[in-house]
Amino acid sequence: MKNSTTVSIWVKAARPQTLPAAFVPVCVGAALAYHDQQFLWDATIVALLCAFLIQIGTNFANDYFDFKKGADTDERIGFERATAKGFISAESMRNATIITMAFAFLLGLYLVWHAGWAIFWIGVASLVFGILYTGGPFPLGYNGLGDIFVFIFFGIVAVMGTYYVNALEWSNASFWASLTVGALSTNILVINNLRDVEQDKVAGKNTLGVIFGETALRWEYLLMLLLALAIPPHFYFQLGYDAIVFLPFVISPYGFSQLYKVWFWDDKRKFNKVLEDTARFMTFYGVLFSIGIIVDSL
Repeated sequence: MKNSTTVSIWVKAARPQTLPAAFVPVCVGAALAYHDQQFLWDATIVALLCAFLIQIGTNFANDYFDFKKGADTDERIGFERATAKGFISAESMRNATIITMAFAFLLGLYLVWHAGWAIFWIGVASLVFGILYTGGPFPLGYNGLGDIFVFIFFGIVAVMGTYYVNALEWSNASFWASLTVGALSTNILVINNLRDVEQDKVAGKNTLGVIFGETALRWEYLLMLLLALAIPPHFYFQLGYDAIVFLPFVISPYGFSQLYKVWFWDDKRKFNKVLEDTARFMTFYGVLFSIGIIVDSL
């Protein structure tokens, strides 16, 4: 019983509700590689494992550094943090961060061997900035740069990097697709920051919500959603894809229902569910977009 409880605690600390931010960019990048007849199973699977490990390692790092900086208090209304609650010691969480990131680095060496030094530097940057999100002398998440980090690394870098390890070349289409993924990943963070804006003010965590206010976050959520919806038309009108690329629009009402909650719900405790639904929308949208890209090649 004790072992199962321990496993459950570590699973919650890994924050599986955020893993769509790791899965979707690899899914979309791989679909584009398949479309261009460049898809490789081994490179894609290793890229996906690395993405999961970096995401989990970043979550562990956030758990550790937010605790050390005093950002996780009893007033927190977000998902429970294992270190702050005393479920896992700070030392164990720090070690888990190191081990998880080390596994990601070692797995990534296969991609470096396969695709070259460009992937090495992309991987190292992803690992380093995953730590610097809440750690280091200038943590990105504490200085209004978290949204930019997420958009770049969980969107542009992840999608284009996945395509590259398959095709060994860069792709114009993968850049445009990465904007969709980056936007949807950013909206997960927007919900997190909107939910926690009051606690972040007290902790000195200067997210965009703290700097510009809650209304700015609501506009950001809307703009990111519109950006995500703007990319399939670009694929159709500018890149010559068939109408099947509009397939993710099927799920758009679900996205707009989350937008309604962002603008009109006042109870921040309900935003844990909105965060999960935003991540779920990202997953559905990303999978449908990938299916549309693949079907276009058949």
